[in-house]
Amino acid sequence: MKVAGKTYRTVWFEKGVSYYIDQNLLPFDFVIREAKNCTESCRVITGMNVRGAGAIGAMAGFAMAQAFLSVPANNAAQYLSEAKTMIESTRPTARNLFYAVEKVFHAGLISPEQAVRTALEIADKDAADSQKIGELGSELIRDGMGIETHCNAGWLAFVDYGTALSPIYKANEQGKSIFVYVDETRPRNQGARLTAWELQNADIPFAIIPDNAGAYFMSKGKIQMVITGADRIAINGDAANKIGTLEKAIVAREYNIPFYIAAPLSTIDPECHTGADIPIEERNEEEVLFQTGMDESGKECQIRVSAPGSQAMNPAFDITPSGYITGIITEKGIITPSVETIKKVLNR
Repeated sequence: MKVAGKTYRTVWFEKGVSYYIDQNLLPFDFVIREAKNCTESCRVITGMNVRGAGAIGAMAGFAMAQAFLSVPANNAAQYLSEAKTMIESTRPTARNLFYAVEKVFHAGLISPEQAVRTALEIADKDAADSQKIGELGSELIRDGMGIETHCNAGWLAFVDYGTALSPIYKANEQGKSIFVYVDETRPRNQGARLTAWELQNADIPFAIIPDNAGAYFMSKGKIQMVITGADRIAINGDAANKIGTLEKAIVAREYNIPFYIAAPLSTIDPECHTGADIPIEERNEEEVLFQTGMDESGKECQIRVSAPGSQAMNPAFDITPSGYITGIITEKGIITPSVETIKKVLNR
């Protein structure tokens, strides 16, 4: 995607160094940073400087490749095993992370060079799959539609193009008139900060709405489709996505509005039989008790938005049962969320 006329990927890898757009600084500052080794790349994922299913997966693949590039002569097996465990512990819900780490790890057992090649291939495939999701998903979008999305599943969440926003970008290129309702996505406000920034950058009409306003706009006939991403999909079609997604699906069902998940096949976890098998990340309560923004001088600041002394619970994801999902937009087509259909598309 382009920023100020220049094409960027969200993450990329050159000469053993991971480069990334620091998403924690957006939308106020656009900054490219680097992670020079496996440990630094892990901190970037844990700190959500890079976030989103595909971008996490690519960054995790780069981190695993970095481990092979710096493996010591002694205790190599232990070093690599510990590095793999460290990477996998950064974001436990994100399936693409485990997918990438496993592939790069086995490639690295052949040679460090093969680990790097595999990590780059995973990143390239993520971008290509996202582009295809946009082409296929845009066929669902009619001229004049209002579309709601939750969290950020645009190009910032993947290596390029994105998933939930990719069909919107393509529909816009096709000249379709669309309006996007952007959930703010508390507590980290990925919608208000990242999705809004992306859409503004792409000159697509949108409005940020409070997380609890989706039902109101659906009841008024303003929204004709909901599209979100997913961080992990069980073999039966249950999907884990940013907390609050389940509420959107339930309300969409009430108003007979199609609810789509957009995700590459790499997000499907064949080992998860249902959503109950998907681990849910619990994040620090300070994300709920405090908010980060920019003061009038342009300096980033954090303010308390809760009663002093309060405690908070902060699950990062929830599970949307397959029965609430109209279809899953993948690079291989739009599929019904069922065991039979998913196993068929995975050739299992």
